[in-house]
Amino acid sequence: MNRSPYEAAILISKALISASNRSIPTRSWNHSLEQTLHQLGCRNSLNPSLVARVIDPFLLDHHSLAIGFFNWASQQPGFSHNSLTYQSLLKSLSISRQFNSVEKFLKQIKTQKISLDPSIYRSVIASQIIGKKTQNAFFILNEIKELSREIGPDICNSLLAALASDGYIDFAKKLFDEMSVRSIPFSTVGFGVFIGKFCRVAELDKTLGLLDEVKRGVSVINGSVIAVLIVDGLCQVSRLSEAFWVLDELRNRDCKPDFMAYRIVAEALKVAGQSEEAEKVLKKKRKLGVAPRTNDYREFLFGLISERRIQESKELGEVIIGGNFPIEDDVLNALIGSISAIHPDSAILFCKFMMEKGRFPTLLTLSNLSRSLCKNGKTEEMVGIFQGLSSKDYFLDLESFNVMVSFLCKAGRVKEAYSVLQDMKKKGFTPDVSSYNSLMEACCREDLLRPAKRLWDEMFANGCRGNLKTYNTLIQKFSEAGEVDEAFRLFHHMMEKEVSPDATTYISLLKGLCKEAKVEAAYEIFNKSIKQDIMLAQTILTTLVSSLCKEGNFLAASKVIRGLPPETGNPDSHILLLKCLADAGELGMATEHILWVGDCSPSTSQAIITELVSSLSSSLKPEPVIQLLRAMQQKGLISNNDTWMDLCNGSFTGC
Repeated sequence: MNRSPYEAAILISKALISASNRSIPTRSWNHSLEQTLHQLGCRNSLNPSLVARVIDPFLLDHHSLAIGFFNWASQQPGFSHNSLTYQSLLKSLSISRQFNSVEKFLKQIKTQKISLDPSIYRSVIASQIIGKKTQNAFFILNEIKELSREIGPDICNSLLAALASDGYIDFAKKLFDEMSVRSIPFSTVGFGVFIGKFCRVAELDKTLGLLDEVKRGVSVINGSVIAVLIVDGLCQVSRLSEAFWVLDELRNRDCKPDFMAYRIVAEALKVAGQSEEAEKVLKKKRKLGVAPRTNDYREFLFGLISERRIQESKELGEVIIGGNFPIEDDVLNALIGSISAIHPDSAILFCKFMMEKGRFPTLLTLSNLSRSLCKNGKTEEMVGIFQGLSSKDYFLDLESFNVMVSFLCKAGRVKEAYSVLQDMKKKGFTPDVSSYNSLMEACCREDLLRPAKRLWDEMFANGCRGNLKTYNTLIQKFSEAGEVDEAFRLFHHMMEKEVSPDATTYISLLKGLCKEAKVEAAYEIFNKSIKQDIMLAQTILTTLVSSLCKEGNFLAASKVIRGLPPETGNPDSHILLLKCLADAGELGMATEHILWVGDCSPSTSQAIITELVSSLSSSLKPEPVIQLLRAMQQKGLISNNDTWMDLCNGSFTGC
């Protein structure tokens, strides 16, 4: 391979990705990919730098190929991996969060005493934190703690917050001590989440001792925010007298409690029935407290959200709106969007708070919230929010109306969605194809075919042309419902309107036609796919063969394959047909078909036989294929010395 390293890396990666796209499952490593590499002739020029270049950047998003190529390289004579190859592989595995594989290769690296760049450990630890593998992240950092300064304060603080948030307080305390010893500065988010959890389980003097340690160091933290987190943590575990007492101690340590801190303590005391003590706190608030600075909490909340500390951001947000403290719209939007998937009720609370103030969520926020409410079965709440926003004239353009229609349809509220469509018209908006598609999909899901047909008629009456999604929705539903003639008519209609079918269109229609034994119509449709795009025809060929065989139309399936242009066929369709024939006991028809393949293309015939033999080891029901191979042997297509006999005799008692 006489190419530059960069050109060679491009060639190898493209060949691997292309070959893997044809494998089952796709993008997985198998023996054929090794054959691809051998055919490229890259073994002589193989070195760690080339392997690393292939994986990073070209295989970063294909971890199975990255591992396969890495392992293949290690098996080549004279090749050994170094830091470059391990770094590229770990980068790929971290992106795809393959945690078990990361652990395996880190052990190899440790055994071989290979040094990695700190940036790789940063990406590995960050990936573990995002993937909720917080303990693993701590163990990795602990193994290389001498590099903790090079790994940087951002990752250390992120891990500190994650350990505390996930309940690993002892590990968090060890990390805190390590950061202190190595003078790694603490952030308000990292230390804040940690101290807010630590104070709940530790004696108060130890909590204040850690605060003093941070204040003496190089860290710059927001004292008022830390004060809120400490008193809230104490109140969460009903240590109310300590929360009251610590307010003055925090003030003395230049962590001046603001109105939020005092309110947290006062409200907790009221709930506990300690009204007199609550009044004392409120008097202190009026005398010593300060108004919370909006920007401080804005930055802190955005920091929590970016670190995926969802529980902590929810709790602080509830404190802010519960006390009617200032909070900006972009912060509320970020809160609603980030917590809606895990805490939908709290997200609803924040949204209603906005609406009560005469402020509104962005359309993106409303979409995220609606998606979560649909997923969690809270459709009544979602409809209530839509109604509240409608009463305040929130929906003022086609895009916003379509969001409402789309999510009402996702929730199965077809009548409400159709009412919105009529309301749009009254307000002078013409529904577009997106509006109609949402409703038609919902009608089809609910088996409301007549309303779906009426929508189709209404759509064209309003001058709105259907797109590919429209046709696919209806063709698929009509085919499934046994109205294949209607689906067939729609297919021709879309062709007349110059809307090109895709694989979904063809597959839906072919399944319906085969189910109704409309074989000639299926031929016609498949031939149109060949004329449209050879690659498209190859994609749907196995579906057609499978559908015909499922209905017992083996001769028709064989006819389809035999009538294909040479460039359209592939071994997979032959193998599928032969396995279906074997399962049905049609060994004569199967051997006749393989004889025909051999006459046309001996190499294809051999590839089919090889694949059939290979499938024996993983098949749950190998007997029909074994019988087929025996029939081929009797016809002289397989010799007695072929390896399939050894595999058969060694693996299956039924041979």
